[in-house]
Amino acid sequence: MSSPAEFYRSLPPISKAYGTICVLSTTAYQLGLYDYRSIALVHKLVFLHFQVWRLVTNFFFLGNFSINFGIRLLMIARYGVQLEKGPFERRTADFLWMMIFGALTLLVLSAIPIFWSPFLGISLVFMLVYVWSREFPNASVNIYGLVALKAFYLPWTMLALDVIFGSPIMPDLLGIIAGHLYYFLTVLHPLAGGKNILQTPRWVHKVVARWRIGAPPPSSQTQPAPGTGGTAFRGRSYRLSG
Repeated sequence: MSSPAEFYRSLPPISKAYGTICVLSTTAYQLGLYDYRSIALVHKLVFLHFQVWRLVTNFFFLGNFSINFGIRLLMIARYGVQLEKGPFERRTADFLWMMIFGALTLLVLSAIPIFWSPFLGISLVFMLVYVWSREFPNASVNIYGLVALKAFYLPWTMLALDVIFGSPIMPDLLGIIAGHLYYFLTVLHPLAGGKNILQTPRWVHKVVARWRIGAPPPSSQTQPAPGTGGTAFRGRSYRLSG
């Protein structure tokens, strides 16, 4: 790309929107426009004081401007974009549904005291990393220019590095759980002869079509069959290597 603006415009819609909102949220916080505690996930405030926005806003705060924030943003720009431009190409509704399902899964897990976290954005980003590692298991990944490994092992390597450097591992672990649950329900279980019980709901397709998000799908897949939603990973071969 000849300029950052052209690179930004070239990004697929869902990854671009999520990354942009995360940057704006942190920028607004750094400028003192709001208190980060006002968007944190606090179940007592959600259910007793009806501050329901916390169920959504907690996913958009990735921390202060720092090296860690930059790394998380790069994860969205690389792994989220590669998923959206690769396996999910022209399937914006399916990618959006994956993000929604991941967020809902993380909210359920966070209701368990040991898994609770005030901000689940890091876990959602790590879910993207996990799904990417299953979609591109044989891709070569270089860690800090020191170690080369297959993409399949990337989430576990990053988890191990967090243990070594003393960083919290729970956000990574939650992302792995959410990502594996999604991949199991949409790929592994159907491959084993089971039914795909995680089809993209019709309302997600309608939202994408109504707001003209992303490129339209091929005409044969524009509308799901009557009585069904869109099928995740439809029309693709599945890789079980690793």
